[in-house]
Amino acid sequence: MNGVSSGVMISLGAYFLVMIGIGIYAYFKQANDTEGYMLGGRSLGPAVTALSAGASDMSGWLLLGLPGAMYADGVVSAWIAIGLTLGAFLNYLIVAPRLRVYTEVADNAITLPDYFANRFEDKSHLLRVISAVVIILFFTVYTAASLVGGGKLFESSLNLSYSTGLWVTAGVVVAYTLFGGFLAVSMTDFVQGIIMLFAMVIVPIVALTDLGGVSATTNAIRAIDPSMLDITSGMTVLGIVSLLAWGLGYFGQPHIIVRFMAIRSVKDIPTARNIGMSWMIISLIGACVTGIAGRAYVQKTAMTLDDPETIFLVFTQFLFHPLVSGFLLAAILAAIMSTISSQLLVVSSSLTKDVYKLFFDRDAPEARQVLVGRLSVVVVAVVAILLASNPESSVLSLVSNAWAGFGAAFGPLVIFSLTWRRMNRNGAVAGMVVGALTVILWVYGPFQMNGVPLNSWLYAIVPGFILSTIAIFAVSIMTGGPRPSVSAKFEEMEMNLDK
Repeated sequence: MNGVSSGVMISLGAYFLVMIGIGIYAYFKQANDTEGYMLGGRSLGPAVTALSAGASDMSGWLLLGLPGAMYADGVVSAWIAIGLTLGAFLNYLIVAPRLRVYTEVADNAITLPDYFANRFEDKSHLLRVISAVVIILFFTVYTAASLVGGGKLFESSLNLSYSTGLWVTAGVVVAYTLFGGFLAVSMTDFVQGIIMLFAMVIVPIVALTDLGGVSATTNAIRAIDPSMLDITSGMTVLGIVSLLAWGLGYFGQPHIIVRFMAIRSVKDIPTARNIGMSWMIISLIGACVTGIAGRAYVQKTAMTLDDPETIFLVFTQFLFHPLVSGFLLAAILAAIMSTISSQLLVVSSSLTKDVYKLFFDRDAPEARQVLVGRLSVVVVAVVAILLASNPESSVLSLVSNAWAGFGAAFGPLVIFSLTWRRMNRNGAVAGMVVGALTVILWVYGPFQMNGVPLNSWLYAIVPGFILSTIAIFAVSIMTGGPRPSVSAKFEEMEMNLDK
């Protein structure tokens, strides 16, 4: 093994050991019950909550997908970052405090389907089952998207096979998630969030310095294609709406909003919001600059870059010492693994609480539920690896489809369940089904608009979110009001928000 490879492997090896060590620590620290394994005992502080939510949100998309989009399309891709920033802020403002209070009021709900069923007192279990199916379906695809990033990292930077990258990435994540549960996931997310922030500051700064500064970089981009620096270049109103609409997805992402359920107090949410938004804005700016600088760097060095989503990897290989390169590659793994672990745990929790306990063993003791949860982590990881077996898969494309699915199926449902007491179970079911089906048909159906696939014409989350909202309102109004006990819980939630 040469000096470069050995230096990188030393850094990555140390990173893996730290992650597994955190998992072991969390295993001994947490309570061996479902609330401990799946929600960390609702004891997260604001800093861990904020960085855990951010790291699990961004995934490999932050360091691979967004820089790749900026490299290929120019600053028009910054509309995605703008939309995400607005969506995340509103999520902290509207959803976070209400969900933290209401999940406890609603019979101490641990999973999102748990909350939906308790919020609407759904004795038929229809709402719980449909929401669990949506979570299992879209999150398995989402996890596969994250694993694609891990495969590309090992293939591009370590000269290992794509499949080896998939299995190594999944193996480490499964190890600490399997044993440490939500506490391990949140603690590793915190560490990974710090690593990601450092990477998204240092890489664009060093890249711009190597290119001669901001002015020299922008001049180089203008020489390539002046339109790359125009944020409205080639954009229609629908195009801008499609990119901004990424922000709508935040309201329905279970792996993000579960952090709001786990924070130790509603009073900690403003602090978490300030930390989380600061981290997010800095990271997104760094990702955008990395992509643009990458285009100038590739032109300057006359290299060939087949996959724009590997531009961050190019910088780590050519601009840094091997030990630093290993640390920066660990940042990509941090982004990937933080999301995978969160998604695995959410799917595992749903399979345990909303499938196994509901249909196979209603009286299952806590220890058995935790065991089923751990086994579910392994099963879902293997399925995701099989789905991610195609190395030609686009991280951004896979993530965008899963993001739209969750945003449309759960986004309006979460918002209105927390802000509109008139909403009932029938409206919730209708909104979820309409939102999910709209996205599936919009993305995978044979429909076109002026010869263009619908999802290329308008991002699927927009029609999905709108139609889901209409379904919630229409069906809720037509099928009667909520039970008095539901209204009482809603009032209790509102009173607790003021404390």
